[in-house]
Amino acid sequence: MGQVDTVIEFAAAAAPQSIELRRAVHRDPEIAWNEIRTTERVVTALESIGLTPRVRTDGTGLVVDIGPGDPVVAFRADLDALPIPEATDLEFQSVNAGIMHACGHDVHTAVAVGIAHVLHAMEPIPGAVRIVFQPAEENIPGGAATMIDEGLLDGIGTVVAFHVDPTLPVGAVGLRSGAITGAADRVVITLEGPGGHTSRPHQTVDLVAVAAHVVLDVPELLRRIIDPREALAIVFGRIEGGRADNVVPSTVVLGGTIRLFNLDLWREMPKLIEGIVRDVASTHGATVHVEYLRGAPPVINHPTIVDSVAVAARSILGRDGVQPSHQSLGSEDFSWFLESARGALIRLGCAPDGRAVDLHSPTFDADERCIESGIAIGAGMLLELLSPGLLH
Repeated sequence: MGQVDTVIEFAAAAAPQSIELRRAVHRDPEIAWNEIRTTERVVTALESIGLTPRVRTDGTGLVVDIGPGDPVVAFRADLDALPIPEATDLEFQSVNAGIMHACGHDVHTAVAVGIAHVLHAMEPIPGAVRIVFQPAEENIPGGAATMIDEGLLDGIGTVVAFHVDPTLPVGAVGLRSGAITGAADRVVITLEGPGGHTSRPHQTVDLVAVAAHVVLDVPELLRRIIDPREALAIVFGRIEGGRADNVVPSTVVLGGTIRLFNLDLWREMPKLIEGIVRDVASTHGATVHVEYLRGAPPVINHPTIVDSVAVAARSILGRDGVQPSHQSLGSEDFSWFLESARGALIRLGCAPDGRAVDLHSPTFDADERCIESGIAIGAGMLLELLSPGLLH
C-alpha cells in the first residue's frame, strides 16, 4: 500500500472520533481565553491514542509533538467560539446562551486531533510535527502572539493551518500564494471641545460636524497618499457623543477598523492615520486623542509552501480538488506565526448541501464530511513538507 492510500485509510479510521469531538466542542463552546473544557476534551482525545500533550499554564490551549527529534513543521488549529446566539437546528447545538462556534474552530480542532491520530499511527514518520491548539484567535490581540512569546513555536520553520470555507465544496481546498487575508487593526478617536448650545455653534466647536469630517475625509485623504492599486478599507462602526438635541457635546468618540493586504503599508499605518486625523480635527478646531490598536498583520502565504500543499492535496483529492482561492479583508492571527516561519493558510471546503451560509452567522454550520477530508489532506501535506516527494 502506498503512502497516499495509507493516509486516506487512516483518515477514514480517525474521522468518527474527530466528528464526535467536534460535536462535543460545538455543544459546549467557550469564548477567547476561557477554553478550559475544550482544552480538556482535546487532551483526553490525544491521550486516548497514546500521545502526551502539553497544556499552557492557564489551562487554555496546548501542543502535542509527533515523530522523532525536535519539531520543524507545525499545524495550527484554534479553539475559541464567538459571542453569537446559535440559530441552527443541530442536535448538538450550543447549550451555552449567547455563544456558538460560528467560525468553524470546532472543525479545525477536530481535524487537528485527527491529523495527530493519523501521523501517530504512521510512525515512524520522516521528522517531527507539532500540532498547536491555540486559544483566543478571535481576540485583538489574539492567542497566537501569546503562544509565540511563550516559545511554543521556537525552532519551527514551517507552519500551516486550515480555515473552513463555506463557499467551497467538501473534498476541495482553496490555495493562494501571497496575501490571502487582510490585516485588521482598530482605531479609537476621541474628539474634545468646549461644548455649548446648538443655537450658538459659532461660539464653540461643533464636534458632531468634526466627527462627520473625520468619517468622510480621513479615508479619502489617506487614499491620496498611498498607491491607488492597494486594497484598503477604513470603516467606522461606532460614533458616541451627546445626550440632548440642543446641546453641542464636549466629547465625541469614534471607533473603526483599518483593513489592508500590504505588510509594509500595515507597518506605516499608525503614523499615517494619526497624522491625518490630527490634521482634520485641528482644521475644525477640535483637540484629538488617537488610540491605534494593533490586531494582526495580513496572512502572506509562502509560494513554496503553497506548492507543497498543492502536491499533497492533488495526490489525495485529485486534480479537481485544488482550486484557486480568493482574498478576504477578514483577519486571522495565524499571521503572527508567519512573522518567524514560512507557511500557508489553506481554505478547507465545508459547504453544506443546498444552503448558503456565512462565517460569523448565527446559522453557520459545516458539512461534517469535511473533517475526514481535512484529516487526510492535513496529514498528507505535513508528510510532504517533512519529506518532499513522499506522496508522489
